[in-house]
Amino acid sequence: MSKHTYKVIELVGSSPSSIDDAIRSAIADASKTIRHIGWFEVVETRGHVENGAVAHFQVTLKIGFTIDDAARS
Repeated sequence: MSKHTYKVIELVGSSPSSIDDAIRSAIADASKTIRHIGWFEVVETRGHVENGAVAHFQVTLKIGFTIDDAARS
């Protein structure tokens, strides 16, 4: 079994349409510059209300990814 070292960072995704979309958008954006994303955890969910209706969803995520190993490259 290989050993890995992981890095964990926190992101906030937002969407006017849904929590799911906020999560997917944050991960999609992060994957443009971060390689080897392996998992995520929703840490906090909140939103913005305007005129008595939900206007925006915000989701704080922790994402984990493996750090490149120079020996494997």
